[in-house]
Amino acid sequence: MEVYLIRHTSPAIEKGICYGQSDIFLNGDLFDEESQLVRTKVPIQFDCVYSSPLNRCLTLAQTLSPDVIQDDLLKEMHFGEWEMQPWKDIAAEPLNRWMNDFVNEPVPGGENYLALHQRSAQFLNKLLDKKVETVGIVTHAGNIRSLISLVLDLPLKNSFRLNPGYGSVTHLSIASDRQLNQIHL
Repeated sequence: MEVYLIRHTSPAIEKGICYGQSDIFLNGDLFDEESQLVRTKVPIQFDCVYSSPLNRCLTLAQTLSPDVIQDDLLKEMHFGEWEMQPWKDIAAEPLNRWMNDFVNEPVPGGENYLALHQRSAQFLNKLLDKKVETVGIVTHAGNIRSLISLVLDLPLKNSFRLNPGYGSVTHLSIASDRQLNQIHL
């Protein structure tokens, strides 16, 4: 199975704002150029395209296929009380606690990275049970890091060393025995 992990293009939000499952829009000034660049990195046609239901992913996914399958498992991490807050305004004590163990420490009113990873693993297992050859998945940086960690068997705490940029495409070749054959960053 050929799997293309595609991060949404640039969002229309100020730098330094914490956002995860907030449904923000894409930067309209950059979308056409960035989406065209994505198209140069993926097959002309997919057997199926999956997307996070959040607008910033769904908009891009709909340029890749008229029949996008939305899946809540592909949503970004839920940042709870921190959603749409400037990072600099988040109280130091809970922020430091989370940063010291973001894998296990939940955000107040939200989730931890392990919860996102479990959702990503559930999605991948569902996908690998399907009889498809070429799949596009339009999602978020957290999910892409998580899925790469899963197929490479990397510790989750190390996955933030991966930095999928806006509009990036990561190509995974997964064998029928569910083993990773190749990864193209």
